[in-house]
Amino acid sequence: MQVIEKQRKPSWLRVKLPTGEAYKKVRSLTKENKLHTICESGNCPNMGECWGAGTATFMILGNICTRSCGFCNVKTGRPLEVDTFEPLKIANSIKIMKVKHAVITSVDRDDLKDGGASIWVETINQIRRKNPNTTIETLIPDFKGIEKDIQEIINVAPEVVSHNLETVRRLTKQVRIQAKYDRSLFTLECLSKAGIRTKSGIMLGLGETKEEVLETMDDLRKVGVSVMTLGQYLQPTKKHLPVENFITPEQFKEYETIGLSKGFRHVESGPLVRSSYHAEKHIL
Repeated sequence: MQVIEKQRKPSWLRVKLPTGEAYKKVRSLTKENKLHTICESGNCPNMGECWGAGTATFMILGNICTRSCGFCNVKTGRPLEVDTFEPLKIANSIKIMKVKHAVITSVDRDDLKDGGASIWVETINQIRRKNPNTTIETLIPDFKGIEKDIQEIINVAPEVVSHNLETVRRLTKQVRIQAKYDRSLFTLECLSKAGIRTKSGIMLGLGETKEEVLETMDDLRKVGVSVMTLGQYLQPTKKHLPVENFITPEQFKEYETIGLSKGFRHVESGPLVRSSYHAEKHIL
């Protein structure tokens, strides 16, 4: 991919630094319980807004990923041993925060025999025991496309299960080095066929064409995905893939309109949209 000259972010991508008492409370809670959030690990631009409202997307199975995607700011390497108390810590924190809709994600754990599926199951079960009125969205890895591990998620039936394609087919190899476009579609199809509400998202600004974005929408609809997110890719560090172009709010709005016309139930499309943005709306 050709490196473009570094350019200033457009005005629509500038966000305020996170502040406020609610934000401080959430940050204190995550540090005290040694919890990981994708908000921090992924440098999410909406962290101030979401944490200010007292919500966060928790990341389980540690904060070191076995994969090295070209877009992601989460650490890559040899993960630490699984914390078997993590599911209970997550459930207790959700209770303290009084979260009505919890979003849980994880690093990829290709080092584990089940890809971490058993910890996923225990986390969901613990959340439900401690927070019976809380709905759950899980943003899961592909579990290498192994059906018995995907079935573990199906068995506990979160209200929404998300797995991101992240980009269009042509760019997958360089954006998601150890992932496969069709394997992700297969994972989503297994979930959809089981009656689970499925969700997926892609980043724009990596050099994809409009035709490729529309093709990706069609691929997701073919496997039964009903919720889609589209957001602007932002380069976390100089070591990561560069931004090829900035997509205007008008272009994002057009993609939202097209997506809805293709049959998606919800489409979140905007420069600052990330997978868990407005997630509470996607269970309706």
